[in-house]
Amino acid sequence: MADILTQIQDELDMLLHQMASVLSVIKERAPSSPIPGQPVHPSLSEQDGHTQSASHPTQTTTQQSGSTQSAGASTQQTQQSFTDDLKELSRDLVLKEQQIELLISRLPGVGTSQKEQMERMKEVEKQLEDIERERNSAVKERAALLEKVENLIGGVGGMG
Repeated sequence: MADILTQIQDELDMLLHQMASVLSVIKERAPSSPIPGQPVHPSLSEQDGHTQSASHPTQTTTQQSGSTQSAGASTQQTQQSFTDDLKELSRDLVLKEQQIELLISRLPGVGTSQKEQMERMKEVEKQLEDIERERNSAVKERAALLEKVENLIGGVGGMG
């Protein structure tokens, strides 16, 4: 049972580590979303893009619209990659949770009522008391036999 408990503890540690990793990925890669009632500000990457286009006013409008389209496609591809990664990370979390449930189901006493478990504990306690009585009896017998052997050895030594 202790082995199963150790495995459950290890699996829970791994699950918590995975959860922390997923939260870190979400924090770093999730696109920002507008807060209701708050003004929307452009992201830093959008601000950098506007700053660069303002510093190069000689670009033609076809170049600007082409770069805007490629930036939109890149953002969409990044968003799809992020969504795919989240799905994979979610599957990993679910799999780890199922592994933990399997280990829990293998614990002794799962599926029995509290009353049945208490009765089993009383039965085991009685068995332990019986074994303890047998041990005490064996200790007394050992002491008696040891004394008898010592007396016999002492008797043999006194003859010579």
